[in-house]
Order: sequence, then C-alpha cells, then structure tokens
Amino acid sequence: MTVLFGRLADALQSDWRLKARPTQLPPPGDWVAWLILTGRGWGKTRSGAEWIRSQVMAGCSRLALVGATAADVRDIMVEGESGILAISPKHDRPEYQPGLRRIVWSNGAIATCYSADEPDRLRGPQHDAAWCDEIASWRYPTAWDMLMLGLRIGKNPRVVATTTPRPVKLIRNLLAREGRDVAVTRGRTIENVANLAPAFLSEIMRRYEGTRLGRQELDAEVLEDVPGALWQRDWFDRDRVMVAPNNLQRVIVAIDPAMSTTEGSDETGIIVAGVSADGHGYIIDDISGRMAPHEWATRAVEAYRRYDADRIVAEVNAGGDMVAATLRTIEPNVPFTAVHASRGKAIRAEPVAALYEQRKVHHIGSLSVLEDQLAGFTSDFDRARAGFSPDRLDALVWALNDLMIKTWASPNPVAAAGNYLGVFTGPRFSAFGSNAEDLTYAASRGGSFYGGRNGGIVW
Repeated sequence: MTVLFGRLADALQSDWRLKARPTQLPPPGDWVAWLILTGRGWGKTRSGAEWIRSQVMAGCSRLALVGATAADVRDIMVEGESGILAISPKHDRPEYQPGLRRIVWSNGAIATCYSADEPDRLRGPQHDAAWCDEIASWRYPTAWDMLMLGLRIGKNPRVVATTTPRPVKLIRNLLAREGRDVAVTRGRTIENVANLAPAFLSEIMRRYEGTRLGRQELDAEVLEDVPGALWQRDWFDRDRVMVAPNNLQRVIVAIDPAMSTTEGSDETGIIVAGVSADGHGYIIDDISGRMAPHEWATRAVEAYRRYDADRIVAEVNAGGDMVAATLRTIEPNVPFTAVHASRGKAIRAEPVAALYEQRKVHHIGSLSVLEDQLAGFTSDFDRARAGFSPDRLDALVWALNDLMIKTWASPNPVAAAGNYLGVFTGPRFSAFGSNAEDLTYAASRGGSFYGGRNGGIVW
C-alpha cells in the first residue's frame, strides 16, 4: 500500500498538465507539426520532453529525437535539466543507452537519437513521433526532409519542433503552412519569469532588452533583412551548397581574437574558408565562440589540421605578438599571417559583400549565427544598439580578403582593364572587376574607381 501511495504521489507530482502554462500544452487541431517558436528560457525544452513522454504513454513505439549536434541531443534533450530523463517520474524513468543512441521505456517504446549534422542517418528509419530541437540552428536542413519522409507509421504521426527563431528557410516554410498542417506557439522569455533565476533575468534584460538581438532571442520575433544591410539573406539560400568542391586551391583559417574571457566579453570569430579553381569562395565552417586564448588557438589549429588548410590568418590590432605566440604554443610550425585593421569594419566589409552579390561566395550548409551577423550589418553598424559584436563577420572578411581579394589584385595600376582588378565604391555599393565586362557593370551602378596599392586592395 505504501508503494502504491508513493507511486500515486510521484505521478501527481510529475503530471505536466498540472504545472504547465496553457501555451506549453499541445494545441488542438489536426496538425502534423507543432512549431514552438519562443525566446530563451521560455520552457520549450520542457514542453518538447513532456510531449515525447505523453506520446510514449499514448502508445507510440518508435520515436526520433533530433538535435543540431549529437552533443546537443545528449546534453539538452536527454540528460538536460529539462530533458527526458529529468522530467520522467522515478517509477517510469526510461533507460538511456548512449552506445546505441537510444532511450528505452519499460513498455518497449524506443526513442532513437539523431544529429542534424548527419541527415543521411534519417534516411530509412521509420517513426510515429519525433521531437526536433533548435531547428533554426541546424546546419543541414535536409535532416528535416529526411525525418518527415520517415514519419509514416502509427495512426497519427506527428513532430514537435522547439526553437529560438531565426529567419532561415526552414522556419519561413513552416510559418507559411501555419493554420493548415502546422500549429505554431509563440512566446517571450518574460512569460516564464516564475521559473527563471532573478539574476539571470536581470542580466539578460539589461544586456539585450530593446536591441535587435533581444527582439529575436527574448521576444521570439522572426526578424527579416535589416534596411541598408550589406548582405541579404536571400543570397545565402540562393548560393548555398551542401559540400565543398574537390578542387579547392587554398584553404584559410581566419581568426578575429577576443582579448578577454569575462561573461560579457566578445566572442572569438574563427572561420574556415576556401577558394576553388574557378575563383569562387566557400565558407566551410564557423567554429567561433567565447573562449580563452589557449582555447581558441587550439580550436584554430585543430581546424587547420582537419581541413588541411594552407595558413592561419588573424587580426592582431589588439593582441600584437600575443596572437602568434599563442598559436605557436599549440603548433610551433603553423604558417601564420598577421593582419592589421587600418580602416573601419564597414569599409573592409563592403568589397566582400559585393562578392556575395555577384554570386561568388557559397556557404556549406547553414551557418545560422554567422548569417545573422552578416544580414544585420549596416554601414553605420552600432554594437550597443545591435546587442552583439560582429566577430564572425570580421573573421570571414579577413578570410575572403586573403583568398579572393589580395590574390586577384594586380600590382600594376596602369594595366589594361581586362587584366586589372579594380574596386568600385558608391553609396552602399562595392564591386570587383577582373575584366572589362565587370568594370562596365560596376560603372553603370554609379560608383567610383579605386585601384590596388602594393599588390592589394587599400584597406
């Protein structure tokens, strides 16, 4: 009898319907996908985990858990403080089998863990329910397509997607289906104030409230292109590819190092990029983050080795010789080039943005945080108003400058137009000309011509 009452108390204590806010419960209707599009700390992870448990109790037997990476699935969806193991009552807690990438319940139901970084793993398996986390950050959105093709068993196969919003193609496509086969729940961080630490709420509101980043991360707004931005989001989708070509001529790891590691310090931007034989640039990876110097140096050297890069390039305005010295404590013989920013970010960025406009740069998969920075960057960019420092953008600019701009510039300023790379700059416009046709096009846009100096573009 004591055991029975104990289980009853455990069941009542773990009954999500008694604790959840109404918006955290599944919406009514005959939907196939439930998109939970909310700010950070709203409680979407708990909602996703509880929904999975409810599907197991309702009879689903083959479920899928898909996160941005394998580590995210493990650390957030399964073992996190709001993950499946934590929210399950003691008498019905499933067994996590990490070696087999699955969770097994006592009734025989199995949830298999997948990483969106490996979409082909979803090709073939069938499921009757699925939970996808942070889909706006998935590098390969084709993982969603593979999952949906396998969501075909059971009486009513459904998927829940929990994410902080970004205006990526997958999110836009789901929102376009709202009211048909997609139900959408929207929510702001402040709605979960009862369950958030006061210190967290105070600090995050102080830093981000009223900023564009805050509108996205806290208020869950899907923000489109910023008026006057040097990059347009459509360019990324238009020219995106899933794999790099085999004929990359050079690969660069570029670093925009942060000089402090406090909670509010900038990130260190680290971008891996390459250039192909036909002169097109490819953004291979974004491994940026908030790290101590030895950590970003280690990460950059690992990328140099993993991608068989030719060189590491880093801005040294703030760090001086420290940047090279830190890298060489990890790899003494790593080829290294120091670059100095003698002109403003916007002036450095405009020629690189022109390469995107001319369809000469391609992103490998979705690089959502980097793309957010690019699409939010204007010639009058204000860090305080934006709520972030464009460290990833800076690293990208240095990478493409080394791969595509310095390489193409001619040291002969009086060379014929057909052999000389020039830069045209005008009101919000920059373009490159490597032949007469390009130069004529640029001139037609009302720009002014500037030549190279000392074999490169004047920065």
